[in-house]
Amino acid sequence: MGQVPIPSPPPGRRDLRALPKAHLHLHFTGSMRHTTLLELAARDGIVLPDALVEHWPPPLSAADEKGWFRFQRLYDVARTVLRTPDDVRRLLREAAEDDVADGGRWMEIQVDPSGYAARFGGVTAFTDLVLDAAADAAATTGLGIAVVIAANRTRHPLDARTLARLAAQYAGRGVVGFGLSNDERRGTTTDFARAFAIAERAGLLLVPHGGELLGPAHVRTCLDDLHAQRLGHGVRSAEDPALLDRVVADGVALEVCPTSNVALGVYSDLSSVPLRVLLDAGATVALGADDPLLFGSRLAAQYATMRAAHDLTDAELAELARMSLRASQAPTDLRSAALADIDTWLAQSPA
Repeated sequence: MGQVPIPSPPPGRRDLRALPKAHLHLHFTGSMRHTTLLELAARDGIVLPDALVEHWPPPLSAADEKGWFRFQRLYDVARTVLRTPDDVRRLLREAAEDDVADGGRWMEIQVDPSGYAARFGGVTAFTDLVLDAAADAAATTGLGIAVVIAANRTRHPLDARTLARLAAQYAGRGVVGFGLSNDERRGTTTDFARAFAIAERAGLLLVPHGGELLGPAHVRTCLDDLHAQRLGHGVRSAEDPALLDRVVADGVALEVCPTSNVALGVYSDLSSVPLRVLLDAGATVALGADDPLLFGSRLAAQYATMRAAHDLTDAELAELARMSLRASQAPTDLRSAALADIDTWLAQSPA
């Protein structure tokens, strides 16, 4: 087993790695290269479970609480290999390099600082480190990088308010959004409304996870109570036409992560991911890799798998890339340049 390779483009089709795009759904530790995980673990004598070594990428499921617990445990184990500021800088640099290789022009990486605070001197010190590392990675690779601070819905809502205030302090200084992650089935979403109100007053983009493990009713809760402006996943909006019409009318972008949806058992296979339903309804969709470390698949692979599973044309793939940029918080000049380069990609003759 190993990372999902990007196949050569079919005859008469363009190379998806050359298609400019934005990456809007990528988790911090989950962005780590598998080789880096193994190297850092060996350096410090950390014994990793077989699922992260011989059997990588691991078989996963989130069909029940036990399956999600196993997924979260692997993520938590992976987090423990990040021991030094240089480790954090390496992670950001390599994530940026990988996105650039996949055609990335802009990346919004999501992080919960409280998960790293104990080792790195607190949530503020860790946030400073991440933002500094992101700036260095951007300067080195040319990729635009911003940060979304996300609360953990398995923790107390008061913790989320603390993180919302932290995010607000950094609004306009590298932090562009506030999110809510972890198992949708845990906690009560409405309890996090006050945290999102803090972020909203600060002008941050509101990007909770919703509509992956739970269906349309939870998407409505995210829209009504958290004032979501973009949804982490949101793919199950496809199950309710009236809701999907509302998502489209409100301009709420959906961060769809096909490979992780299948790996976690949300859909049985890639052809079952309802991308066509979303696009036909006029939804804004930004494809993302979610956690490449656990799912073995990075950004360009999401486009390649959807091309194969749904027979997408190059023009449709170009529009997906445009939507990812339009839904991003990228600066206007970067967005305009990338959109122009998408037009150039599409105008070129296929190989």
